[in-house]
Amino acid sequence: MSSSEARATKRLGASGASSSEARATNGLGASGASSRFPFPIPNGWFAVAFGDEIARGEVKPIRYFGEDLVLFRGEDDVARVFDAYCPHLGAHLGVGGRVEGDGLRCPFHGWRYDGSGRCAEVPYARKVPPKARVRAWTTAEKNGLVMVWRHAEGAAPSYDVVDVPDYGSDAWTPPERREWIVRSCVQELAENSVDAAHFRFVHRTNTVPVTETAEIRGHQLHVISHNVVSTPRGEQRGRIEIQAHGFGIGFTRFSGIADLLVVPCGTPIDADHTHMRLQFSVKKLPNSDATRGVGKAFIAEIERQFGQDIPIWENKIHLEQPLLVEGEAPLALLRRWARQFYSGVEAGAA
Repeated sequence: MSSSEARATKRLGASGASSSEARATNGLGASGASSRFPFPIPNGWFAVAFGDEIARGEVKPIRYFGEDLVLFRGEDDVARVFDAYCPHLGAHLGVGGRVEGDGLRCPFHGWRYDGSGRCAEVPYARKVPPKARVRAWTTAEKNGLVMVWRHAEGAAPSYDVVDVPDYGSDAWTPPERREWIVRSCVQELAENSVDAAHFRFVHRTNTVPVTETAEIRGHQLHVISHNVVSTPRGEQRGRIEIQAHGFGIGFTRFSGIADLLVVPCGTPIDADHTHMRLQFSVKKLPNSDATRGVGKAFIAEIERQFGQDIPIWENKIHLEQPLLVEGEAPLALLRRWARQFYSGVEAGAA
């Protein structure tokens, strides 16, 4: 197990309250609800791996969106995701299955599926059953991530995966990564980014950030705010720009003392757990030692703040009609933006 996997695994179930305890006390009553949240897993593009975590010819079982899946990289070097189970007799293609060409061969009876998920061969039969296929998820590999399109009703992608500006540029440091598994849903984590007041009271920042701009641009949410940070040279004003492209990927730019880039990706494991991946880059300074120092301090601060948020996320409930006050309009805006990503949910519940 890698150190990042250990960190992620450590987070699962780390809260003082169990999932069943949280459900019993979250105000949903004894309705048999399986989640603390009044909405289902959202639609959109979501990360299922870093690109370099899956080598050519490699096969991995994964679980996201409450479903068992298989991730593999074909001999054509394209990463693909299939539903996990062979429709013949239910073998898991990610456990013992092997890559052949752009597809997979089942470990149980050798049925071979091509890159589209269609069964191309049953080695001991002359005919392939017409219905023999597994679902092949729409995938894209960008920004160092393998992304899949998830839609509850099977609709095609309604937007493309963003190309994060400056990602991988020679003018910026190579991205560093951190991962967590959090017992909460992606909307709760997303709301945190526009909840200005909590930075002062949870993270003990000098001031409450002031929002300059907050607007919905189709599937994007765009927010610009300003904050004040302490430095050896005294307090300095900083600028924070957030672009969320659906719930699954976005980027945040910090400017002021230095130019910093974060690429956050939250992926639902199920209705109550999120796999959070963050990538960090710093715009290079003339002095390499200064660049390393800024990067180290920057990542350490994000890790500190994320760690402070986790116990709140893992033990809070989602109030559909919160008592918002002056300065909290971006929270209401985010909830309005969020509605478009849910299937089968009334607007009020999102």
